[in-house]
Amino acid sequence: MTGKIGVSAAVSQIPHAIEGEMTRVVRVVGGLITGMLLAAVLAGLWRGVTSQQGLLTDVINGLKASEVGFAIVLILLGSLVEGFGYGLSLGTRWPYTRNIAVLMVRGDPEAAHRMVATLVGLVALALVILSPSVTTISGLSLIVVTALFGMGTLYVLAGRAPAFVHGTHGLLAYGVFLIYLTALVYPGLNFWTYLGAMSALHALLLAVFLGGMTTGQRGFGTAIGPFVKPQKASQWTIAAHISAALLLVATLGWMMPAYPVAFYLAVTQVGVGFLLSHAVNLKPKDPGVLVAFHQSMVLLMCLAIVLQWR
Repeated sequence: MTGKIGVSAAVSQIPHAIEGEMTRVVRVVGGLITGMLLAAVLAGLWRGVTSQQGLLTDVINGLKASEVGFAIVLILLGSLVEGFGYGLSLGTRWPYTRNIAVLMVRGDPEAAHRMVATLVGLVALALVILSPSVTTISGLSLIVVTALFGMGTLYVLAGRAPAFVHGTHGLLAYGVFLIYLTALVYPGLNFWTYLGAMSALHALLLAVFLGGMTTGQRGFGTAIGPFVKPQKASQWTIAAHISAALLLVATLGWMMPAYPVAFYLAVTQVGVGFLLSHAVNLKPKDPGVLVAFHQSMVLLMCLAIVLQWR
């Protein structure tokens, strides 16, 4: 509790008081994510050029393809922020600071995270204008709510808001990714009907929510601590997260052979999760690249389920 109060006081006095360390690994991972951002732009251009369904439809298809890529990049940037201790690099000022573009160019992942979030919102707005539908309007609405909860995550890390806010932010971020992915893969399908019928995604999203809760519950730079029987809130939360991960494995296993790739990814992810828990206890402020790898596995599981990889 004392640590959280100290962090909160520091943030309230100096907006940039808690900065992550700009290491070579951060630069390399950031470079890879930048490459993915450019790839998303190129994918949108390629999809638009090859669609050949009329100019307006081609533009819409291109924007959908890019939006899926941008949503992936946004989630990975969030994992980079968490993994390398940049969660409070901009303090609790939201959404922008005066020099946010400069900070982004210098490599601050949190600044890049907020700028890409803006890009995701602008593309979503363009899709609503060009192709108003339940899906595009729902997508834009999800982005707005996700952004508001994103502001809330800053206060979670500063010890001023409950962990539920952090978990909900992660859940909503994946909702944004999934709504544009399904719109791209299954044009004309009502996303909410699709989501309601996909029990595999239900189990995955429960694990995502509890993973975000785990991060929020432990707070900024605080270890969970090894345990056999949970003794504190953060340990009970991670126990629930582990249970959800095992439920996901059981769900996908029960549904075999519908989603074999997703099943094997989920089994592997359980092991990665234990490694990440160990990394968090060793370096609670910046557990490292395993956070990004952990999120990458979740993104791959989403793709494997929606695209029905075999």
